[in-house]
Amino acid sequence: MNNDPITFNTNLMGYPDRPGWLRYIQRTPYSDGVLYGSPTIDSVGRPSVIEITAYNRRTFETARHNLIINIMAAEDFPLQYQAEFFIKNMNVEEMLASEVLGDFLGAVKNVWQPEKLNAINITSALDRGGRVPLPINDMKEGVYVMVGADATFSSCLREVENPQNQLRCSQEMEPVITCDKKFRTQFQIDWCKISLVDKTQHVSTYQEVVRGEGILPDGGEYKPPSESLKSRDYYSDFLITLAVPSAIALVLFLILAYIMCCRREGVIQLVHHSAIQKSTKELREMSKNREIAWPLSTLPVFHPVTGEIVPPVHPDSYDNTSMPLMQTQQNLPHQTQIPQQQTEGKWYT
Repeated sequence: MNNDPITFNTNLMGYPDRPGWLRYIQRTPYSDGVLYGSPTIDSVGRPSVIEITAYNRRTFETARHNLIINIMAAEDFPLQYQAEFFIKNMNVEEMLASEVLGDFLGAVKNVWQPEKLNAINITSALDRGGRVPLPINDMKEGVYVMVGADATFSSCLREVENPQNQLRCSQEMEPVITCDKKFRTQFQIDWCKISLVDKTQHVSTYQEVVRGEGILPDGGEYKPPSESLKSRDYYSDFLITLAVPSAIALVLFLILAYIMCCRREGVIQLVHHSAIQKSTKELREMSKNREIAWPLSTLPVFHPVTGEIVPPVHPDSYDNTSMPLMQTQQNLPHQTQIPQQQTEGKWYT
């Protein structure tokens, strides 16, 4: 069915991935897949067979189709004057639509006014290190579009190189471009990211190699001194790595065994402690069987006043819990009242 979710996989025939210059994008399983890219000079004259595999996520059906891409060299390639624009309000698949790309090239041609104008490369901002936009306010990823022409850059495009506009760009402000209104109706161009390349004034960066130390002369071959190298004996390294730690561990083991088994001080102390515990246990068993004598505090005592013998009070004859800590004089037997002297000089008994 037409509304089934379908995903596509693309690869170069005989290889697990696509060529380096070819890119593929599909937003959702319900949207179309788009192949785009700009081939390099090395790919000219060689047909590229792209295998496209479609997978139906509802019926689990698969289909495969081969797409043959013939790459031919253009007579006017490369164009000497190239300008790269960054369009903020477009995604790459939207810009690849023929009518949208035609409108953009028409606006550029109206500003530039060359005889020949072609789109050279279209790249998503994500492939240039851009960030994925937030899913709010219908924000776009942005797309870079490089166009080439056979005429020099117009004065409007040169306005970006003015010091005033360069200063505004450094301050993250919009530069003042007179021809921006010709793009504003449909395309929002970031003029601070425009790049102008003049191939006619391109200076070669090739530098002649200055021969010096470490650079072989032409036709020289490096011959490693294999015959002069001597074989290395690793036996001494083995002894140092394995034998020495093993000997140290053995010595430590013998010292520990001597301390634990051969020194008698620890054994004697253990025997002495065991004897003390045994004697203590025997004394406790003997104390349970003998008759307990009354302490001296319970023997008969003399009365401090009368001199009579007062019988001792044994703990068994009363309840300790109900006996007061100090007995009053009324409760003591054989008590003697001591006369007290009054203030009038009379004695009372």
